[in-house]
Amino acid sequence: MGGPAFIPQLKIPRLQRLAGRLDLAGPPLFLFIADVRRDYRRHGSSMNASFLALFAYRFGRWCDQRRHPATLWLARKLYGLINTPIALVTRIWIPPTVVVGEGFHIIHAEGSLSIHPHTIIGKRCGIMHNVTIGTNMRGGPPIIGDDVFIGVNATVLGEIKIGDRVRIAANTAVMTDVPSDSVAYGSPARIVPRLCAFEVQTATTERARQ
Repeated sequence: MGGPAFIPQLKIPRLQRLAGRLDLAGPPLFLFIADVRRDYRRHGSSMNASFLALFAYRFGRWCDQRRHPATLWLARKLYGLINTPIALVTRIWIPPTVVVGEGFHIIHAEGSLSIHPHTIIGKRCGIMHNVTIGTNMRGGPPIIGDDVFIGVNATVLGEIKIGDRVRIAANTAVMTDVPSDSVAYGSPARIVPRLCAFEVQTATTERARQ
């Protein structure tokens, strides 16, 4: 009776050592799994286009972090096999070199989405469909802050900075810096300040007193 139970105990440490040597395990893998689980809970289906696109992106990030040459080569080949059909079907292109913060969300994958390979996007950002984030033939791509929303058919182009808590309206072309707590709308974009939650609450209270 002790034999079958003993064999897995003998094999598991060996598998762990082998995984360590091949650079397959460790914190990046745990982070990848946690992100995929979070995406699945948000979208509710493994066939959801947003989930598939984010899975391919996150897998590509994990692949590019491999240090073992053989593992890196094999991982990149596998990433290509996974990402190509997903990108063709979903029309969502997020290269693994893009840096996104925790909570990044593709709100509706009902159209195309293209993000420049060197874009940096902060935490808890939401992007609608038919959005392009890239360069304007000069310089690099945008740096986008935390808690930013980008609406349908918007374009964010050039080496610009989008501040925290910015709202970019649908059909907006942004090619200049946008300060935090602002709304950008129109083409070219007009930028107006946005009332923060505290100011809205204060204004509501003042009106109630009048």
